[in-house]
Amino acid sequence: MTADDGMTGVADAGESAGPGSRRPIGILVVEDHGLVREGTAELLERDPALTVLGQAASAEQALELIGVLRPDIALVDVELPGMNGIALAREIADRSAATRVVVLSAYDDYAYVIGALEAGVAGYLLKTASARELADAVRTAAGGALVLDESISRRLTRRWRSGLDKTPAALTARESEVLALIAQGMSNKQIASALALGQRTVESHVSSVLGKLGLGSRTEAALYAVSHRLTQPGSGARPG
Repeated sequence: MTADDGMTGVADAGESAGPGSRRPIGILVVEDHGLVREGTAELLERDPALTVLGQAASAEQALELIGVLRPDIALVDVELPGMNGIALAREIADRSAATRVVVLSAYDDYAYVIGALEAGVAGYLLKTASARELADAVRTAAGGALVLDESISRRLTRRWRSGLDKTPAALTARESEVLALIAQGMSNKQIASALALGQRTVESHVSSVLGKLGLGSRTEAALYAVSHRLTQPGSGARPG
């Protein structure tokens, strides 16, 4: 496979490593515009902690490469020919738990952000991000945390502050811990294990968090936590 068809595999899959390894974080760049795709790959390759394993011009090509290259991160554009980036993120979540998706998009609409996070992405960045912000975001996502573009985070914060409930009830220390872990993408079962709690207890805490903050879903809770800088120390802050 060559760059001529918008699909490349530039490193052996065995050279990639997970976020816990000292080897570089393996990345697949998924973007239909060749100049943008190649430029993004070049920027990422400047960071010694990162390596671009391959490039794809469509979701279908990306799925083929993921099965072969097993990247740690798939950096995905939203607008792709055929299957879009959000649908691709869902497919990757179903097929490859080891690969986390970070969206790199020109669109900052709330609907896009929510749709992407509900599809299980680990991050949402805008194409206005600097090379440093992009590299930082990839490392943060590979480390297991949720990452949002700074401008999106500010908009979300203003959105909640302009709501009717300007002073939501304070969360307990345990509820704050649960919220921080939701922001890291953990399921109730994973949170229960991390905090040594029963799963039903965690479910109760999650319900309480949503009720107190006036949120409708875990996705909104994760967005709230990140935009209000409520993630746990050391879990990986937003780049910027």
